[in-house]
Amino acid sequence: MIRVILSGATGKVGQALRPVLERDPGVELVAAAAPSLELTLADALATTPADVVVDFSVPGFAAEACELCLAARLPLVLGTSGLAGEELEAHGERAAEAGLPIFHAPNFAIGAVLMMRFAELAAPQMDACEIVELHADTKQDAPSGTARATAQLIGGDVPIHSVRLPGLVAHQEVIFGALGQTLTIRHDTTSRDAFAPGVLLAIERIRDLPAGLTVGLDALL
Repeated sequence: MIRVILSGATGKVGQALRPVLERDPGVELVAAAAPSLELTLADALATTPADVVVDFSVPGFAAEACELCLAARLPLVLGTSGLAGEELEAHGERAAEAGLPIFHAPNFAIGAVLMMRFAELAAPQMDACEIVELHADTKQDAPSGTARATAQLIGGDVPIHSVRLPGLVAHQEVIFGALGQTLTIRHDTTSRDAFAPGVLLAIERIRDLPAGLTVGLDALL
């Protein structure tokens, strides 16, 4: 049984994950942390024995979540986006020195991982590319971590267009153009339940990962 602290338990993703973690026979949700629940992650770490922390809070808290988990010597599954690459890598270096794994995925939906891989495969065969990412108006960062990661896989200076509207969940189109043709690779997340299998996989596998930072759900597939 893996004891899990869920940080950001009242957020959009946290609300979807909490019942999944409570039902899973291999997981024990020992604490659900969020300011609105009057339990901070720092308090949960200080009072509750755990094996791993899962953080889906807000972009401004991602760095603090890393710091708190390093201080508590607990592995971290980081779903929160918003950290610059250099800052995330710096936390990974500190985790490596401490002998702890940090796992971060720009997107925990397996379909989104496939979309990114297909885009990487298509890029050398096409002349140009642009990315359109669409999320709920409650998403605080733009462009999304998934869009930034996709652009990095494609290479070059890929324009990213961000849309924030009520009614959306998480969607991305990678549009390629070449002489006389276009190719569109699209992934739609219609429910945040799509993230649960990837999060459970990360919880199960994180202690098998090397110390330091591992990025991308494809590293676990």
